[in-house]
Amino acid sequence: MTSSRITLKERVDLPERLWPLWDKMLSYGPFHDQSGVMAHRLPIFEHTWRLLTQLSDEAVLHKRYLELAIVTVSLLNQCHYCVGQHTPKLSVQGISEEGAHRLLDYENHPELDAVDKLVVEYAIAVTKNWNRTGDEIFDRLKQHFTEEQIVELTWRAALCGAFNRFNDILQVETAQPAPRTAA
Repeated sequence: MTSSRITLKERVDLPERLWPLWDKMLSYGPFHDQSGVMAHRLPIFEHTWRLLTQLSDEAVLHKRYLELAIVTVSLLNQCHYCVGQHTPKLSVQGISEEGAHRLLDYENHPELDAVDKLVVEYAIAVTKNWNRTGDEIFDRLKQHFTEEQIVELTWRAALCGAFNRFNDILQVETAQPAPRTAA
C-alpha cells in the first residue's frame, strides 16, 4: 500500500474552533485521512466538511441514491479510496459489496430497481457525458425527484469526481483505523 504524498494532520493540528467540525466529520464516516490532508488548507477543510455535514443533516436526497451515485462515479474514475469508503455505506442501503462493484452493469443488475438504475445512469452522464446529455433523462428524473434533489444529486456526483482526483493524485489511503480524538 502506498502512503499519502502529503502528511496527515490530526484534530489537534486544527484551530480549536474547528475541533467540533472534525468530530462531526468523523460521524459522517471514516474520512480522517482525507480530512487530514485537506487540513493543510483550512478553507478547504472547513468549507468542504461544513457543506457535506449540512447536506447529510438535511437529508433531502435519500442516502441510497447518494451512495449509488458516489460509488458509480468512483468506479468510473477507478478511485479505490472512494469505492472502499462508500461501498460499506451502500451496503447499509441494501446493495451487497459484490453488487456495488457491479454498478456499471446497471441495466441487468438484480439488486437495483428502476429508480436505482436511473440514478446510476445519471451519475454516469454527469461523469462522462455532461456535455452531451439531453433533456430525456431529466424528464425521467423529474418523475422521481424534486428539482432540489436533482441539483443535489448533480452536485454530489460532480463533487465526487473532484474527490476522486484529489484522493488519487495525493495517494490518500486508509491505512489504519481513525485516530482517537480527545474530547
